[in-house]
Amino acid sequence: MEQLLKDFIYYLSAEKGLAKNTLDSYQRDLRTYLRFLRGRGINMLQTTSRSEIVSYLLFLRQKGLAPSTVSRNLASLRSFYQYLVQERILAENPAAEMESPKLGKKLPRVLTAKEIELLLLQPDTTNIVGVRDKAMLEVLYASGIRVSELVSLNVQDLNTQVGILRCRGKGGKERIVPIGSMAVRSVQHYLDHCRSKIVKNKEEKALFVNQHGRRLTRQGFWKILKKYVQKAKIKGEITPHTIRHSFATHLLENGADLRSVQEMLGHADISTTQIYTQITRRKIKEVYDQAHPRA
Repeated sequence: MEQLLKDFIYYLSAEKGLAKNTLDSYQRDLRTYLRFLRGRGINMLQTTSRSEIVSYLLFLRQKGLAPSTVSRNLASLRSFYQYLVQERILAENPAAEMESPKLGKKLPRVLTAKEIELLLLQPDTTNIVGVRDKAMLEVLYASGIRVSELVSLNVQDLNTQVGILRCRGKGGKERIVPIGSMAVRSVQHYLDHCRSKIVKNKEEKALFVNQHGRRLTRQGFWKILKKYVQKAKIKGEITPHTIRHSFATHLLENGADLRSVQEMLGHADISTTQIYTQITRRKIKEVYDQAHPRA
């Protein structure tokens, strides 16, 4: 079973071109499933059926996992079994007709424009690290790119004269995203006065580097963001994706069309982008309730 899993992950990487984070997610889900099967004395996937999958999903729910997590696990199983059918290891996919748990609509957390402004004011730009952090936060909010896309940026991906950047999204797909003048100024200041003082290796291509002069990691950026969120005294859980949500929502609130926002976010399906229209509608209703004398 372990070898089949390794073959599947290689297939997703080599044939489908999935991102490392997605591959890691598949691997975690499926390793948990294989451990569950072994715990029931099952050592061959050819002997599994729909009943084992049902028992596994029930096991996940009993552990208190959210419906969204259970649904993701089922999607991983469905893909894995489909691969086994494709490779003629199994005759049919036992997970094919199984329905995912119903998910409640949960709107993402969005920062207000004032909270974003407060967050962007936190880095101390009198030192090199603060200048770098300011540039990263400005670029993240100005472009709405994912944190994985942010730390993957190379110097050559940024065109400060035109005010655009090129990033590689899910599946390695490239897109061009505009960035505003304030972000351009911050990142240009970082490039002109700070990056060369941090980078040890002149061959380093990464735009944003850590204090050792190497490419900053996702985890490294998360820690940086957490520090400034605490410093700004913004309540609640704020993640890099919160900045992305805020970017999209603020654009729509200020008149941007949905299709343009979809292109900038790199969403394959516009229905994914439409959740932000629900946020703006909710805000309009709140404003109406607070302001109208007969609300």
